[in-house]
Amino acid sequence: MKRLLLIFGLYLASCNLVIAQQQYTVEGTTYTLKTEVDGTATLLWNTIDGEYRYFLKKNGQIIELKNSRTASGYSEEYKDVLREQTADSPGDIDKVKFTLSGLKNYLDAYNLRVDPNYSSGDEDIRLQLRLGPFAGISNAIYTKNPNDAILLIAGADLELVDEVKLRRHSVVLRFRQTFENDEFVYSASQFSLNYRFKFIKTPKLDVYVNGKFVAYTYSTSEFEVVLDSTVMPPITTIETASGGDLSAPATFGLGADFALGKGFLFITYNDIVGIGVDSNGNFPIDFSVGYKFRL
Repeated sequence: MKRLLLIFGLYLASCNLVIAQQQYTVEGTTYTLKTEVDGTATLLWNTIDGEYRYFLKKNGQIIELKNSRTASGYSEEYKDVLREQTADSPGDIDKVKFTLSGLKNYLDAYNLRVDPNYSSGDEDIRLQLRLGPFAGISNAIYTKNPNDAILLIAGADLELVDEVKLRRHSVVLRFRQTFENDEFVYSASQFSLNYRFKFIKTPKLDVYVNGKFVAYTYSTSEFEVVLDSTVMPPITTIETASGGDLSAPATFGLGADFALGKGFLFITYNDIVGIGVDSNGNFPIDFSVGYKFRL
């Protein structure tokens, strides 16, 4: 156990080194920014108040790259700044998108043209961790639940994301505890591995499909057993069953992350449909709400 904690600690430390930040003052305002490109022209960025902000640093001057929205569309001021600052060796600025990867690719190419010794130091991925406790309700449609009882749930997501090259994808390790009540005596502790595809991706809102593909569940339940049905009323007894199960359920749900403060408020509608798992036929009611912190 100590060895695992040490490895996990070293991993977190390496992630913190990757996303090291510095403070810069631009037009009288101090920002904490990350360095994405470091060369003759340097690209700085961060998410500030839920919005992606980009800055170009050259010859000691820092200029913000903007793409203001107007009634007729986007004004693309950033292209004018790029034309001015890279006029000594311009590229195809008209095709530069106002994204981290688009700006990075353009400035990497520019730096290489003006400095043959320039190295972008590209990494395949840049990982970040987010931890999000949550609570909610569920009617546990993948159990018998004869009365369609609503149960309380709680747990936490540990999400691994890459905000550079794999911005629409993430992997989530989720722990979820389902609590029994008087109406349905069923409780379960579950660890699951999930994949999320963010089909809507903006600085303030992500909307995604969540797929659960591997899960270990330890559950305890009570159920009625008929001992003698020849008499009225039938003679019954209550038995308890418990045990663990490793499965590949392939269940799918939806979720949304809303940028709020230094993290994200998230809402998920879990396990709406399943492939290769049996539902009890009830309409799925399985919602959770939580808040994710950047680690």
